[in-house]
Amino acid sequence: MPHISTKKTDKPRTLLTVKDVAELDSCSEKTVRRAIAAGLLEAIRVGPGGRLLRIDPAAHAAYRAASSW
Repeated sequence: MPHISTKKTDKPRTLLTVKDVAELDSCSEKTVRRAIAAGLLEAIRVGPGGRLLRIDPAAHAAYRAASSW
């Protein structure tokens, strides 16, 4: 099992929105949501009822590396 640090940092972790990822990849938000639904892009559900999707920049980088042609 990997070690997870419980140390607090001064800077909060920055997460990307579906819109941010769509703009970075020059595609539609629907394409990003499809990648999440297909399990190609890891996302975190946040907010009331878990309605909002957020993407860790490391997960986005892994998705881009895996989908590079």
